[in-house]
Amino acid sequence: MTGPELKQLRKDLGEAIGRPLSAADMAKLCGLPPADGVDIVRRWEVTGPIGPVAERLRILAMASDRYPILEKFDIFDRFDIAEKERPARRAEFRRKIREEVLERLD
Repeated sequence: MTGPELKQLRKDLGEAIGRPLSAADMAKLCGLPPADGVDIVRRWEVTGPIGPVAERLRILAMASDRYPILEKFDIFDRFDIAEKERPARRAEFRRKIREEVLERLD
């Protein structure tokens, strides 16, 4: 994930949960300490996050319809799920991810 992609993700996640996200919100979502988390996020918005944080952000990105559901989470195309149920199941999955984002921000 690049810095500009992180900036776009912040905007897209904000739209998905219905409120803009600040750099402090992103720091909280990344599990960064409040003291210097905002500065770290701002640096990442230039250089891009690395390692486990980048993976966490890819998972949280699934809250937005603009990002694909990652393959390891995409259980909706299995043979035992009727094709007509798949869109509703995907929507429910994204709703749960949005709830997770909101819980992390509290």
